[in-house]
Amino acid sequence: MEFIKKSSYEKAATSEETEQTVKDILKNIRSHGDEAVKEYEKKFGKSERTSIRLSEEEIEIAIRELTDEEKHLIDNVVKRVSEFAQAQLDCLLPLDKEFGDGIRLGHKVIPVETVGTYVPGGRYPLLSSGPMVAAPAKVAGVKKIIACSPANYNGSIHPAVIYGLKKSGVSEIYAIGGAQAIGAMAYGTETLPQVDVISGPGNRFVAEAKRQVFGEVGIDLVAGPSEVVVFADESTNPELVAADLLAQAEHDPNARAILISTSKKMADKTLEEVNLLLETFNENSPAHDSWERLGEIIVVESVEEGISVCNKIAGEHLHLHLKNSKDIIDQIYNYGSLFIGANSSVVFSDKVSGTNHTLPTNRGGRYTGGLWVGSYVKVATFQEITGAGVDYLATHSSRQSEIEGLEGHHLSAFKRKSN
Repeated sequence: MEFIKKSSYEKAATSEETEQTVKDILKNIRSHGDEAVKEYEKKFGKSERTSIRLSEEEIEIAIRELTDEEKHLIDNVVKRVSEFAQAQLDCLLPLDKEFGDGIRLGHKVIPVETVGTYVPGGRYPLLSSGPMVAAPAKVAGVKKIIACSPANYNGSIHPAVIYGLKKSGVSEIYAIGGAQAIGAMAYGTETLPQVDVISGPGNRFVAEAKRQVFGEVGIDLVAGPSEVVVFADESTNPELVAADLLAQAEHDPNARAILISTSKKMADKTLEEVNLLLETFNENSPAHDSWERLGEIIVVESVEEGISVCNKIAGEHLHLHLKNSKDIIDQIYNYGSLFIGANSSVVFSDKVSGTNHTLPTNRGGRYTGGLWVGSYVKVATFQEITGAGVDYLATHSSRQSEIEGLEGHHLSAFKRKSN
């Protein structure tokens, strides 16, 4: 393995300062509700809003700013994300089965009642961000979906974000960002209801807040800046690879773009193409900083070694630019989402293909997938014991309880025996 370009990346660790800042914010919001939320919005978001919730009139006025084309694009995102979420939900089947005479066991698929979605403000109004987090919740059957997003567009939320949230089934929208938004949704305030699950990406303060409130509420996952790993051989087009790397690098100065290649010639050519393309990017684009500090190009000796490196990195997006990409997909198991073949652009998923773009980073792909319709349902078991099943299980349970020294357990089981 050889590094053509090595990054200065180190696995993100929550700084003590960030952890303590978030802890203080959450404690204050838990104690003082709306007052604390508005305090932090003024301090961190420079917001002078007197009402943190968007009124229906404010929502209608904002939506009128959008063109028909913009609405059509967002409608298509909602449609495709919803259709894919429905197909996923259709795979989650209830279970109701006899496991012996008189022993009926199973599970139900139950939607959570209230979901809080977070949509980052970011540098650009990403049209897909609202539908990605909210539409699957609506498909899951969630009764109430609320949303928080920073008030960084003329004192409110960008109209495209508002429209996407409304079309995705959100009933209440709040102009709140950062850790204070997570705290408000987790604990509830005079204005915001407490939710059952919080979902959506955000900066390090949002991610840390989600980590700290987990247990009080459920969360989808803790996700950081974007990552892409492109695994390529000599058959691919270096221009396409370069574009794919920079597409993710432009998300954030801390985004990671990594090329793993079996061909040094292709790797060298890709590096040239990246540098040429960067000359055409706006000088303020995060892609410059991201690529300079965290961009990486690795040349491996074989496809097998490349597979091993991919599994070790466990990148958020794994894009296979190989002549025979389908031949190795069963050997790769650590990633957030897989893109098979050179034309399966990560951008398609970012925008509109239908799979979710809220995905695990920082090697989270080792133990979880991304946000999906299943993030908003509970698979809860049930049982009904009758007839012969009562005697069978009572005999076993009472004897086991005696051995374990559990008197109450023994009595509960023994008293149900017929003789």
